[in-house]
Amino acid sequence: MTFTLDRRTLLAAGAASLAAPALARSSTRDTRPNILFIMADDMGYADLSCFGRRDYETPHIDRLASEGMLLTTGYANSPVCSATRTALITGRYQYRLPIGLEEPLAFRDVGLPPDEPTLPGLLRKAGYSTSLIGKWHLGSAPRFGPRLSGYDHFYGIAGGGADYFTHAGGTKPDLWDNETAVSEHGYLTDILGQRAIDRLGSHAADGRPFFMSLHFTAPHWPWEGPDDRAESERLAAAENPAAIFHYDGGTLATYAAIVRRLDDQVGKVMDALARLGLADDTIMVFTSDNGGERFSDTWPFSGRKTELLEGGIRVPLIVRWPGRVKAGSESAQQVMSMDWLPTFLALAGAAPPLDRPSDGIDVMPALMGGSLPERPLFWRYRHLDQAACRMGDTKYLRINGNEFLFDVVNDPLERGNLKDRQPERFAQMRQMWTDWNATMLPFDPESFSHGFHGKDVADRFGVD
Repeated sequence: MTFTLDRRTLLAAGAASLAAPALARSSTRDTRPNILFIMADDMGYADLSCFGRRDYETPHIDRLASEGMLLTTGYANSPVCSATRTALITGRYQYRLPIGLEEPLAFRDVGLPPDEPTLPGLLRKAGYSTSLIGKWHLGSAPRFGPRLSGYDHFYGIAGGGADYFTHAGGTKPDLWDNETAVSEHGYLTDILGQRAIDRLGSHAADGRPFFMSLHFTAPHWPWEGPDDRAESERLAAAENPAAIFHYDGGTLATYAAIVRRLDDQVGKVMDALARLGLADDTIMVFTSDNGGERFSDTWPFSGRKTELLEGGIRVPLIVRWPGRVKAGSESAQQVMSMDWLPTFLALAGAAPPLDRPSDGIDVMPALMGGSLPERPLFWRYRHLDQAACRMGDTKYLRINGNEFLFDVVNDPLERGNLKDRQPERFAQMRQMWTDWNATMLPFDPESFSHGFHGKDVADRFGVD
């Protein structure tokens, strides 16, 4: 696995070279950027009009794209949420940690170890003020939690999903202000947007550079738009913890309402940045934790959440940084969730710990209009024995005992299996995945990998 060692060596050298000028500037005036990382939950690749959605518009996020860069080859580290969040916060493949084997975290008392170096924790050591507004889903208090893993402030839900009106996960309330349970009236997307705006005001008054993770729960189920309180009341009356999965609910119109309200709140956050005089000094990222659910648009890809087809792991990605990232630009460079840790640490004049080298790379060259070194990207997912590796334009995929080689640039729907036409490339990429997988933790038979729209979930909840 020489490419792993080479990549880490290059990363360390790159981080050091970028850190030096950042530290030199900070000796006179702290000019390091603020970082606002916005993540949607279960958003499909084409669920934004700037990425091709046809039945509704998202004008505010479209404006974000027009003022920054639209990256067309953004990848999530996993086709489900908590595994991707593990990779994002650690900058490493999630399968290096037991929490990353939960696909997603659902029923066991496991979580992100408080002693594990994290993106917010490393930025805090570098002088940043840190906050998480929204979804955590990496373990519950008192053993685990955002404020044990680098965030100064937390407001949001601890679990994987919550009702938009009752703010309950299943039948239990799940809305927190730091470690205190709180009760709020209103639509959850609006509450999180307003809390983020309030926190931006605190960051502005503080004067230090800040890192804010704004992790909305939208457009994750249950399928409730801003006018669907009656549907929320119906689910609550069921007194069934599985009701939140809402298998029989929703419509395309409901989904559009959920996404449009998310778009409205992103617009209000952008306006707040401008009003507070922070917009020009803030790098702003918008993306999703994995591919879309059943109402999502993943065109031109096939597959969805829980699948390693492109529709399950390819996500919308937009970056705005006035004066640095060219407005109205576009890039096809491959960027993955775990890349944001080395990227943001380099901008902050910091570096990953030597004993926890990042598996990601600094992607600023791509954001500046350049290219990134060719590298393999890897995935696995226990349900249906899924494996994937992308290198250049080609992708190795194994699913349910079947193996494929696709040119995902010229065949984004993954229909033309090239493994017999290009046997050497197929064998090479399959071996690369096998070698990489040998360096990861083995699957945990007790972890929850769901298929997750049927009997497996029902059995776990004891539902007939």
